[in-house]
Amino acid sequence: MRVLFKARLDTERSNEAIRNGTLSKLVQSSMEQVKPEAAYFTTDNGHRTCYMVFDMKDSSEMPSIAEPFFLELGADVTYTPVMNPEDLQKGLSALGR
Repeated sequence: MRVLFKARLDTERSNEAIRNGTLSKLVQSSMEQVKPEAAYFTTDNGHRTCYMVFDMKDSSEMPSIAEPFFLELGADVTYTPVMNPEDLQKGLSALGR
């Protein structure tokens, strides 16, 4: 299932991770793990935020993806199922109308 992963980072914890060099390593490791089709980095309500869209094969992957963000960065994490245009067309055509 294609999911949108959002990690909104705690400012103080992410400041420290930048200072000690672990933030870039965590992001790189996460991207190697999930192989996102898209990844974006921005701010959300004043917090550093990471968005990644990727295919999650099984929900059992959720802890291994989220825990580094929780443990190292004090992040608020969400997973949201999403569709691309092709998925939407497939879903709409299944309505039989």
